[in-house]
Amino acid sequence: MQRRFFLVTASSFALSQLLVGCGGNNQETLKVWLLNGSIPGQIVNKFTQSLQQKVNLNFSVGGDLGELYKKLHKWHSQINNKEEGWLSSLPFGLFSPSPVADLVTLGDYWLAAAIEQKLIQPLDTGKMEQWSALDKKWQELVKRNDKGFSDPNGKIWAAPYRWGSTVIIYDRDKFKDFDWKPQDWSDLWRPELRSRISVLDRSREVIGLTLKKLGKSYNTQKLTEVTQLESELRALNKQVKFYSSDRYIEPLIIGDTWLAVGWSSDILHSITRYPQLTVVSPASGTALWADLWVNPTNKKENKTNLFYKWIDFCLQSEIAKQISLLTKTNSPINPQISASDIPEPFNKILANNLSILDQSEFLLPLPPQITQEYDSLFAKIKGDL
Repeated sequence: MQRRFFLVTASSFALSQLLVGCGGNNQETLKVWLLNGSIPGQIVNKFTQSLQQKVNLNFSVGGDLGELYKKLHKWHSQINNKEEGWLSSLPFGLFSPSPVADLVTLGDYWLAAAIEQKLIQPLDTGKMEQWSALDKKWQELVKRNDKGFSDPNGKIWAAPYRWGSTVIIYDRDKFKDFDWKPQDWSDLWRPELRSRISVLDRSREVIGLTLKKLGKSYNTQKLTEVTQLESELRALNKQVKFYSSDRYIEPLIIGDTWLAVGWSSDILHSITRYPQLTVVSPASGTALWADLWVNPTNKKENKTNLFYKWIDFCLQSEIAKQISLLTKTNSPINPQISASDIPEPFNKILANNLSILDQSEFLLPLPPQITQEYDSLFAKIKGDL
């Protein structure tokens, strides 16, 4: 799934250009592949300054989460000699496999598959001083069994460092003659919005927000027992003009739609350029996503704990605050961010609204047959267009 796309910022460009530390061969090494735009260059510079010894740092930028997930697959294939075939038998110097990173950004949606396919290995929370500062919501998100499903007795497979949500964005000018403004999922069904909405082309997102409207969970498994679900989805489909997971904002900007449903990471970058747009978190709760640090599977023993120092550094309150403000996302450790620190267009999203957060959910992995039910129902509904 090509889930979220991030705009290239000046800080991320600088990051890809200069974040290779200098030092000798005997020094500790940290190799990180991170999502473009998710860690500002100045944060890595501060990390370098915080270390008491010289180290070799190599921070590389991936284009999107799908690209980073493919890298995990590639490294796993290299290690198990499944991908290169005859290339790996060439004389030394003619073929050089890409080195496995110590840490990689992975979206929580991909976590279950990465665990099941043995692309990553568990983390040792005893080596992370800041782990205890995380709320149980975040600890439980990454506690999984060996199949990737949530398990209170499972291992810790990742460390979250930022998060966002599915939100509503609308053009204020289109609503100036109405006595209401979009506040919750139920507003998407209002007659004024017939053929005026663009939404994500994802079964879990569209069916999930409909379940939320009906007072159910995003992670509902027995869809057939929700008697109103199909009729509500058919009604919503009449409201939708455009389904897309990467171009849902464009119709709103050009006036083709009045309202869009999308991911906060995309949307918060857009409203800086289009001041007529307003973004809101649905009052009844929404879907959450998180960017995580994961440790790729590697047959070579990693004798350094430098990557644990990096995870801890990202979870320090002041650093977490800077990551949140500079990348327009939220932090899992709830750093102290005053309203004056947040520009007005982002205030409703970046200022933690605990009442909405408590009602919101991560899209947890579902059994394959349940996932197929979601996809089949979604395809059936969209066929009405």
